[in-house]
Amino acid sequence: MPQYSFLMELQSSYQKAIAFAGAKHKDQKVPGTQSSYLIHLSNVAMETMIAGGNTPHFDLGFAVQVALLHDVLEDTSTTFSELQQTFGLKIADAVLALSKDETLKPEAQIPDSLERIKLQSKEVWAVKLADRISNMQQPPRHWDQFKIMAYQKMARMILSTLKGGNAYLENRLHQKIIGYKEFVPPANPL
Repeated sequence: MPQYSFLMELQSSYQKAIAFAGAKHKDQKVPGTQSSYLIHLSNVAMETMIAGGNTPHFDLGFAVQVALLHDVLEDTSTTFSELQQTFGLKIADAVLALSKDETLKPEAQIPDSLERIKLQSKEVWAVKLADRISNMQQPPRHWDQFKIMAYQKMARMILSTLKGGNAYLENRLHQKIIGYKEFVPPANPL
């Protein structure tokens, strides 16, 4: 019976978080596509759930909610207070750590976020790794060679910085980084 109770609680928290995220991201598309942004959020949650099944002492309910909500502060008009009132301080703090501080210069935003993530539980580290795994799909057509290479380099930095956070997701991201080279177009000869 305890397993059944856990699964019911996980389903309820998943449904609450995806409904909230779906409403907040309702007009957002996956960059470079016409697909609903919920695809990205679901992919991050799926990566997180599989990692949780392969990681001892992993707070799956917390991690899945954070995965589904990880972009609401960064990409929508959701406030920290609203997120805290709806999901509690622990989840709001985790989502805030995963959000870029747009008052910083662009090149400082992800390193700053990674430093804040490192102050959080390993489940938050796992969500960041899962997010980058999900983002390592075919890049938008308008990206040039330099943008693609910079994105791959940033993925390496994320992997290096969050080393020790989740072995399963670290391996997955490592494989995605290797495979991403197929998207790097050859340099144009002069």
